[in-house]
Amino acid sequence: MRTLIFIVAFLVTGLTASAAETKIMIRAKARDAKFIGSSLGGAHIIVRNKINRQILAEGNTTGSTGNTDLIMKGAKTRGTLITDPQTAGFLASIDISEPTFVSIEILSPLNNKQAQASVSTELWLIPGKHILGDGIILEIPGFIIDILKPRTHQYIALNSIKGKLFQFQANIVMMCGCVIDKNGVWNSDEIEVKGILKKDGQYLKDVILSLVSTNLFEGSDLLNTPGNYELTVYAYHEKSGNTGVDKVNYVVYE
Repeated sequence: MRTLIFIVAFLVTGLTASAAETKIMIRAKARDAKFIGSSLGGAHIIVRNKINRQILAEGNTTGSTGNTDLIMKGAKTRGTLITDPQTAGFLASIDISEPTFVSIEILSPLNNKQAQASVSTELWLIPGKHILGDGIILEIPGFIIDILKPRTHQYIALNSIKGKLFQFQANIVMMCGCVIDKNGVWNSDEIEVKGILKKDGQYLKDVILSLVSTNLFEGSDLLNTPGNYELTVYAYHEKSGNTGVDKVNYVVYE
């Protein structure tokens, strides 16, 4: 009996010992911009076994958005890294005993639900064969837009605004949190920002929003009649194909 127990224990120990730690660096990069890291709350990473959907690793990217010159301005040739040791990423450590086909899903930006996108890829992991350096980089398209004025479901007295220009405001950043400014790396002059106004469910007009300070866009228009209003603000960059949207509803009453 003792001999049988010893043999079983030996076999179990042998199976466990055959598993090898396999490291994989995973990064989320904003399209036409930098990496998503701690300053934006990170991107959420989930690594799953493709066959049984078991979660093998999960966590958030941490670190900096990276070196602007290296990412956005430097010449890129094969084998040239675009990250440094401080660049945001999530280092997954997975114990596997045989080649395993995995899926990697990224949800980002984690803390901005209206702009959150999901991207994924699939690949084979080989026991003990690490994927480091730049690692696996998944691209997140879009802009993060937060309408600041009017506020969601704000009630506005008609007599307080009638005959006056009502101001609309939106804060817009890249998906990595990188700033948008006039003549900056991300040039506001190249980005179309517009508000679409609806009243009582019917299209009313478009309102152009222009940059007034870093990331802050403003526009104005007359609101002369009461009703239930909806404002949709979008940003569009033709060169990169980046788009973003935010919406609010508000009420003008007599």
